[in-house]
Amino acid sequence: MLDQQKQALIGLFTRALTAIGAGSLPVTLERPKLAEHGDVACTVALQSAKILHKAPRQIAEQLVSVMKADPEFSTLLSSAEIAGPGFINLRLAKSAQQEIVKTVLRQGDAFGTNQSKAGQSVIVEYVSANPTGPLHLGHARQGALGDVLSKILATQGWAVTREYYYNDAGAQINNLTVSVTLRGKELLGEQITFPENGYHGEYITDIAKDYIAKRPVTSSGETITPDGDLNNSALVRKYAVAYLRNEQDEDLRALGVSFDNYYLESSLYSDGYVEEAVNAMIRSGHTYEKDNALWLRTTDFTKEDLGGLIDDKDRVMKKQDGFYTYFVPDVAYHLTKFRRGFSRAINIQGSDHHGTRARLRAGIQAAAKVLGLDVPKVFPEWLLHKMLLVMKDGQEVKMSKRSGSYITLRDLVDWVGRDAARYFLVSRKADAEFVFDVNLAVSKSDENPVYYLQYAHARICSVFRQATEKGFKIPSTEEMLAMDLSQLNSEKEISLMNHLADYSATLSAASEALTPHTLCFYLRDLAASFHAFYNEEHVLVEDEAVRNSRLALLAAVRQVLGNGLALLGVSAPERM
Repeated sequence: MLDQQKQALIGLFTRALTAIGAGSLPVTLERPKLAEHGDVACTVALQSAKILHKAPRQIAEQLVSVMKADPEFSTLLSSAEIAGPGFINLRLAKSAQQEIVKTVLRQGDAFGTNQSKAGQSVIVEYVSANPTGPLHLGHARQGALGDVLSKILATQGWAVTREYYYNDAGAQINNLTVSVTLRGKELLGEQITFPENGYHGEYITDIAKDYIAKRPVTSSGETITPDGDLNNSALVRKYAVAYLRNEQDEDLRALGVSFDNYYLESSLYSDGYVEEAVNAMIRSGHTYEKDNALWLRTTDFTKEDLGGLIDDKDRVMKKQDGFYTYFVPDVAYHLTKFRRGFSRAINIQGSDHHGTRARLRAGIQAAAKVLGLDVPKVFPEWLLHKMLLVMKDGQEVKMSKRSGSYITLRDLVDWVGRDAARYFLVSRKADAEFVFDVNLAVSKSDENPVYYLQYAHARICSVFRQATEKGFKIPSTEEMLAMDLSQLNSEKEISLMNHLADYSATLSAASEALTPHTLCFYLRDLAASFHAFYNEEHVLVEDEAVRNSRLALLAAVRQVLGNGLALLGVSAPERM
């Protein structure tokens, strides 16, 4: 139902609860699982049984009686029935259902959005790959999840910043430099011994070739021109990182993923943020030295301290060799997020980060208190994802020639295209493993959910073209808004209108629970409802009132399909 209708129904229940002496209990409204149970279900009678010391069904009878006497009942509802031990099932009035069509048409691209989170800022970090090789499938899934979630958050009024954190300060960058140098020397005819832990993909040879040929590369607005000297390690390093950053950016653009900001791990050291964070953690009293290493006593922190997380053992901050463990710069990095004005931070990462969350929050809380920062205990939040298995022609695909070891993001986009890649990567719960079937993703059948959704949109566009070809006048949006839609009363039409009404609630719930996949579920159900309507009802009938009412309904369905596909970053074709 529409949000204003939901609030009106909650008000109806609240007034009835007060009238029977139950006070102001929270009222939850849900869509029944079975259509025959009505449009809305409420369990508040069961919740108030302990307060009123009555059987829930008796309370439900009282509530329904009081609500039916309320003047607003007839404008919102056509019936209220009691089921089972005290469930209250409601059916919306036909006029309330038909108003949904006009609301969609009136709001257009803005339908489903609200400003409930206006004035609040959130930073969403995702992909954040080391600039040491092509992006893999995990990065692809993060890219799609992060981009779609960011768009959904924005529909609720959040000021969203998308950030990519470049891990450009670790030993892996040194390894990259050595790998490129050795491949370059090999190209020049030198005998080399390539290390086992070096980077073996053919992309390393490509970088070395371009370095020797002195081909410039531009990344983040800076052009790096190599001198061809493989003994100039600093330049080889800088060139290789820029080369791969540029390639990663191109791959992400192919997936339709972009960022508002890029943050370099190396800057945390050069700007003194790592040293500041370490000193603050030491001053907090939560560190100690043991075995020539510096430790953070994460076991000092309770679940309440860490927003529901807890660590089972203390963690090394500084190793015996003098290098910091990876979570130390992460603490410094997240403190910069808070200092930059973000009240909420969301990290989209692989499920292998599950065990690292508590130590990061512990480090943040320890340092924040010393630095005088009131960082929320749930800062940051996580959306963790599992990997996916890729099947092509009935066989699992495991290796890419270019990467030398794994399927790349670019491989996936080249095989199935941007639309299918984005949809499939978001279409399952993030913490669930799934099989990405390449053949299914490119098939033109109802089994392919992307084709199914896009075909629904194209089919509606086709109806409007056919109407013009048959000489029917298509009413404008303004004319549709002024129309009497009482002709929309068949089972399939009501089902479609109910699905339209659920769009706003779907986005709100996905934003709160960080579940972008639910938008895919919603759109699939809406498309199914449309196809069922189309297969049973004729739209371009001779009766003008019926025809125009159905055209208005289809215009609303097309609008919501288009809005939802835009959030997924999937095209909405007018012809297929």
